[in-house]
Amino acid sequence: MSRFWFLFKSTAVRLSALYILLFSICAATLVFYVTAMSQRLLSGQIREAVQQEVDVVRRAYDLGGMNALLRAMERRTRQPGANLYVIAGPSGDILAGNVASVQPGVFEETGWTSVPFFYQRYADSGVDRRHMAIANIFVLDNGLRILVGRDLGEPERFRVLVRQALMIALAIMGLGAIIIWFGIGRNALKRIDRMSAASKKIMAGDLSQRLPVGGSGDEFDRLSVSLNTMLERIEKLNEGLRQVSDNIAHDLKTPLTRLRNKAADAIDTANEDQRRLALDGIISESDQLIRTFDALLMISRVEAGSVAAEMSPIELSTIVADSAELYEPVADEAGLLLTSSIEPGISIQGNRELIGQAIFNLIDNAIKYSGDGTGGEISLKLLRRPDGICLSVADHGPGIPADKREDVVKRFVRLDESRSKPGTGLGLSLVEAVMELHGGTLELSDTDPEKEDSRGLTVSVIFPVKPA
Repeated sequence: MSRFWFLFKSTAVRLSALYILLFSICAATLVFYVTAMSQRLLSGQIREAVQQEVDVVRRAYDLGGMNALLRAMERRTRQPGANLYVIAGPSGDILAGNVASVQPGVFEETGWTSVPFFYQRYADSGVDRRHMAIANIFVLDNGLRILVGRDLGEPERFRVLVRQALMIALAIMGLGAIIIWFGIGRNALKRIDRMSAASKKIMAGDLSQRLPVGGSGDEFDRLSVSLNTMLERIEKLNEGLRQVSDNIAHDLKTPLTRLRNKAADAIDTANEDQRRLALDGIISESDQLIRTFDALLMISRVEAGSVAAEMSPIELSTIVADSAELYEPVADEAGLLLTSSIEPGISIQGNRELIGQAIFNLIDNAIKYSGDGTGGEISLKLLRRPDGICLSVADHGPGIPADKREDVVKRFVRLDESRSKPGTGLGLSLVEAVMELHGGTLELSDTDPEKEDSRGLTVSVIFPVKPA
């Protein structure tokens, strides 16, 4: 019983019960309406037929008197399914007809009987069987009373049959509705139980759990899909937080140690020039730490979506051209040639500051890892593609192995194990976060796939095609 009441607490079950109740009321109303209309229709047809018989009998009496009346009634009583024909005296005694007896008091009124009355047939003599009929009674000029009626057995049987058929249909539909009701309620309850079980595991700390999706596309599936998307986001953020904590412990320990040693050297040295040199090193190390934390803060803001409201139509072609112009001297100083191929007039909906920072990171990484100063080329391209707007930066440096490309977009991950190159390992992490904010994707591929020694790296960011 407790499970039944728990089942009844379900919204789907309560709605089903309400629909069943409403359906039952409508069906019962329909049953009584159809039965009443059928009875009214049959009664109208019976009264019309009896009235026609009364007219025939009256006409026979008017034309031929009593003899013609008797012959007409005798002839009509022999027909199949004959009506009731009775001649009674002024006191109500039956003188002739095809009825053995009539309910007392019937002949006391004339015209249509107000209510159906009972009568017995000659074949029912000695048997306690009574039939019901309605009749029209009129009086002749000699005082005799003529009754012309119709048995109600067939219409009554038809009315009962209609009512029984409708009641049986109602019972079958009601039973089916109750079965479906319990089936839907039980299924919904099971699905909610599975969702509750998964939720308990998630609350216990297992963020890899997902709410079950049945595949029916109903409201439960839509809710599960939305919550699963949220859980994936939370799991990714938690994983990023864990990685940041681990990487901060490893990657920031060294610069903090150097900072501490330089501060100790500055205290111990008596030489003013050496002290100033040590302080300059401390400032440089501090600036690098500040840049690292600024990059972390920027990535956190982007991933949290706190800058999403700053989206506006921007001219991407102009931003890319300005970035190429800004970095040309830097590339020349590194002995590299920066070329650009920019399709004009490309606009997107985005955040100008973040997209500019992402482009700077891509060009800066390409210059940083594009060789040893012996020359090379960096190619910057912006063009429309069927799948979106593609911005790519290609270099001809050592490239990144295919099995490492998923790792380099993680925070603080650097393939330069010796840390011989300056940097924090946050550049591609910021680019990926910016692309996720804009609904785009980040792709890494080889610039020269056919080369074995130096394939280079092409980093492509693809913006979805949206109206500016």
